[in-house]
Amino acid sequence: MHDPLILAIDNGTQSVRALLFDLRGEIVAKSQVPLQAYYSLHPGWAEHDADGYWDAVCEACRRLWDLPGADRARLAGVAVTTQRGTVINLGGDGRPLRPAITWLDQRRTDQVPPIGPLWRAAFRLARVADTIDVLRGEAEINWIRAHQPDIWRATDKFLLLSGYLNYRLCGRFVDSSGSQVAYLPFDYRRLRWAGRRDWKWQALAVEPRMLPELVEPGARMGAVTAEAALATGIPEGLPLLAAAADKACEVIGAGCREPHVGCLSYGTTATINTTSTRYVEVTPFVPPYPAAIPGAYSTEVQVFRGYWMVSWFKEQFGHHEQSRALLEDVAPEQLFDELANAVPPGAMGLMLQPYWTPGIRVPGREAKGAIIGFGDVHTRAHVYRAILEGLAYALREGKERIEKSSGVCITELRVSGGGSQSDAAMQLTADIFGLPTSRPHVYETSGLGAAIDAAVGLGLYPDFGAAVQAMTRVGKVFHPVAANRAIYERLYREVYLKMYRRLQPMYRDIARITGYPGQA
Repeated sequence: MHDPLILAIDNGTQSVRALLFDLRGEIVAKSQVPLQAYYSLHPGWAEHDADGYWDAVCEACRRLWDLPGADRARLAGVAVTTQRGTVINLGGDGRPLRPAITWLDQRRTDQVPPIGPLWRAAFRLARVADTIDVLRGEAEINWIRAHQPDIWRATDKFLLLSGYLNYRLCGRFVDSSGSQVAYLPFDYRRLRWAGRRDWKWQALAVEPRMLPELVEPGARMGAVTAEAALATGIPEGLPLLAAAADKACEVIGAGCREPHVGCLSYGTTATINTTSTRYVEVTPFVPPYPAAIPGAYSTEVQVFRGYWMVSWFKEQFGHHEQSRALLEDVAPEQLFDELANAVPPGAMGLMLQPYWTPGIRVPGREAKGAIIGFGDVHTRAHVYRAILEGLAYALREGKERIEKSSGVCITELRVSGGGSQSDAAMQLTADIFGLPTSRPHVYETSGLGAAIDAAVGLGLYPDFGAAVQAMTRVGKVFHPVAANRAIYERLYREVYLKMYRRLQPMYRDIARITGYPGQA
């Protein structure tokens, strides 16, 4: 095939992108369709029409073929990457039984399957009984069995969004082991479904028949069906290759294949990841996630709702910049960079702890966001810079935990996600970490990671090392400024690292008095 192209379908939280990549990792054509916002029938719920995801994929693909360079005759294969942890129940006819429960959902149930006495004793000895209880209470399938038993009984397949889209494309219930990041009976060490004696089968109301077949990233899952071809415009019979979850794909799409290269994702959830062939638990008894490379792991620390905070600031306090951008015909990000750069490093003592919505990992679930150090000199510009700095502090703490657990020093950073487009955010990240920090040559790193998986699976590159080397490279590099680094080092060591421990008792008192956060 002359100059083959790879179609990557990237279903994120806010939009679906259909991306055509060449074998140098350059975007040949791109189509993007916004997703309808998730909806909430009750506080803390976050659901989405399951068919709406597929409809958006179809529309994005159909738009793609009208763009210059989108030559379907050159297509070699297609791969799908999606948001993690969004689950869909299908009936025996392959149709969704209820709306998808998205990864943003916070519902919980106390009606959970029992765990045998031997496992309970082992968890108590390991001091992880509370973590296991949280997992059981948050597992979507447990909530469905407890509160929608008719749906649970009618469920023939319980799929992640990736598995659902793969099914719609090729007609088979098959998914990538690299996509299994959810409350499912998955063996994270062996990267396959858990053995039948594993405690997860007791803790989760999932039956083996409900789960899809798993294959490794890069494996062929099937071919695009006639029905999918008619809906999307993708040629019938085109190979469908396994990719991985969006964060895992971002990591290799940013070129982070070695454990000394840290990948920061400045997305809705901010993360720091490294790729390792060793199974390393950064948080004891909390596994690393599957990487987009077979047999590898992604050591990850999350700041849940990380760069969502930046969007929140822009919506609540950024109307002036948004209006100016329209009047002056400039990108809003340029004006927000000006806002951040108008404030000195350290935001004149304004310090932010970015735990607006804590996750299961670290910190504890009682954590809340905090901003301390206010004075009459502070403006919204200081708050904006403090948000950017607080996220970088939290991710630096994650870096140090990864280094301690893995024994490998992180010596350089790549940054992907929406925040990577901000020069101000990139520079302060380099200053806070004290490391050279670069953005990849393309913004769509999760889509590129999926394309890399497909390229290897199709034999267009002999292995992942060759594919990553050929299809990824760095763009602009930001180096630490010595004076800024010195300020940040003291604020991080002497203030930030102490904030959570000292505020934690008050967070518990707030929850006890106000009932917030309660149990959704």
